[in-house]
Amino acid sequence: MIESLFLAAALIQAAPPQDQGSPPTEAASVTPVQLSAEDRARLRCAVAFSFVAARPDSAAATPEIKTRGREFFVVTLADLMDSYKLDRPAMNQTVRAEAQSLAKAGDTDAMMPACLLMLQSSGL
Repeated sequence: MIESLFLAAALIQAAPPQDQGSPPTEAASVTPVQLSAEDRARLRCAVAFSFVAARPDSAAATPEIKTRGREFFVVTLADLMDSYKLDRPAMNQTVRAEAQSLAKAGDTDAMMPACLLMLQSSGL
């Protein structure tokens, strides 16, 4: 489940905005959880790693970032699910909301130095 979210988050940056006339999906009907500032930063970096891993032409998309970034994503989501008692639809919506926010802001590359420090300090 979490592995598929890694790929889904990466695809969001290239997806057009959802049509407002579309019926809501199961994930869209769940309110994203309010995370602490630290947990939101972890989630934001996890999503940023999925974005970078999806760009094969990016200098930042090294094999190490792809592997360790994916592991960071998985560990972060599992920890958030446990800490906030989230079920799959709630975690899915939370990741999608963060991915849409990050894609809209377009500052993934600017975030990488801080995210790489977070990855380094995680020990993964």
